[in-house]
Amino acid sequence: MSIVRAFTVPHPPLIVPKVGHGRENSIIETIKAYENIAREIEEINPETIIISSPHAEAFSDCFSLSSGDVLRGDFGSFLAEDVSFVKDNDILLIEEIERIAKEKNFPAGRVLENKKLDHGVMVPLYFLRNLKSKIIVVSLSLLSLPKHYEMGKIIQEAVNNLDRKTVFIASGDLSHKLKEYGPYGFIEEGPIYDKKIMNILAMGNFLELLNFDINLINKASECGHRSFTIMAGALDGIVVDAKKLSYQDVTGVGYGICSFIPKGMDSNRRFLDIYLNNLTDKIIDKKNNADDYIKLAYEAVNRYILTGERIDLVDDILDDIKNKSAGVFVTIHEFGLLRGCIGTILPTTSCIGEEIITNAISAAVNDHRFSKILSSELDYLEISVDVLGEIEDISSKDELDVLKYGVIVTSGFKRGLLLPNLDGVDSVDKQVSIAKKKAGIPNDEEVKLQRFSVERHEMK
Repeated sequence: MSIVRAFTVPHPPLIVPKVGHGRENSIIETIKAYENIAREIEEINPETIIISSPHAEAFSDCFSLSSGDVLRGDFGSFLAEDVSFVKDNDILLIEEIERIAKEKNFPAGRVLENKKLDHGVMVPLYFLRNLKSKIIVVSLSLLSLPKHYEMGKIIQEAVNNLDRKTVFIASGDLSHKLKEYGPYGFIEEGPIYDKKIMNILAMGNFLELLNFDINLINKASECGHRSFTIMAGALDGIVVDAKKLSYQDVTGVGYGICSFIPKGMDSNRRFLDIYLNNLTDKIIDKKNNADDYIKLAYEAVNRYILTGERIDLVDDILDDIKNKSAGVFVTIHEFGLLRGCIGTILPTTSCIGEEIITNAISAAVNDHRFSKILSSELDYLEISVDVLGEIEDISSKDELDVLKYGVIVTSGFKRGLLLPNLDGVDSVDKQVSIAKKKAGIPNDEEVKLQRFSVERHEMK
């Protein structure tokens, strides 16, 4: 036995009658689809149900697994405390997942003492309340989509090793910004995301979960994409009969239900391998076409990570790099996510080249927000270099432009900087607010403002 069924489901608490008090009738199609998959799961009678939930206790840099022999929860926070659950945790399967993760140096395991079940878990359990199956809860993380897929692959391996008859439920809502009257308002990316994700799931085309535009995911304000990606990894290399069961958006939040029936193995569906191979080819092309600024940063990172040594500037590099001085920021991305960024506002070394080398190494190993970059990551890194221009004092935010100027905010000994033209920073107020936050300055505190332009070098 292995994973015998998988489902993507939403988790609106109002779907529970004692929470919804009649409002659940507005999503009757979702209820009917839930009842159908509940009957299907009851017929299967799995030993274990694995539920990935975006509302489980989560960490930025690891995947948390449910701990404790017994898992409990109720809808008390939704004024329905008598709707409660007591489920056995599948400790043996969790221990096998942890063993494999440790073997692969992968960040997953039991991190916290047992916490109450969250509504991302309890909503599907409400429809499965008569089942005696053990459960496992898997949290999401702030790690990349490929890492979420890899988490699913580890789950698949553990399930196969223990010969568990298992159902995987990926809990997650779609966009939260579908209607002006909804709790989060409307944004045009909301319905775009929902249409695209439902098409992908209905076709079982899990490669596109990895290829998804991170900016679209963020703007849509969804909470299920990473959950679905873990499920996809748990079905890696398996042909599935995929089917869309329902979709509703009447509350302003997207609720989609799909089912996936495994039909056998197929090496052409090892989507993480395909994704990484394609990405490597693209990055090699970008590196080959990069300018000297980028190539120098890459070489500095690669040499240091592989050998612990600092490179020296070569004589045949551009004159501006070896003869001019300036502040420099080096930014590293991996799988579309920030992986490190370190910079200097004013020059601290003899030339731009030495500044690039110093800050590239620091971005790779000294950015306190991230763990040190590993040699296994080097093929997937994308690096940009910003050379800072003259810093100017300004009297008001009216003199800023998020596309053209970076900003420096200063209050006493606290100083924060934000580069220009960054994804998601679409207003001066947001730019200044983020810079204040980086410096630990309260948002309502008056600050000294400065601006600067940059010469940006990036991979294309």
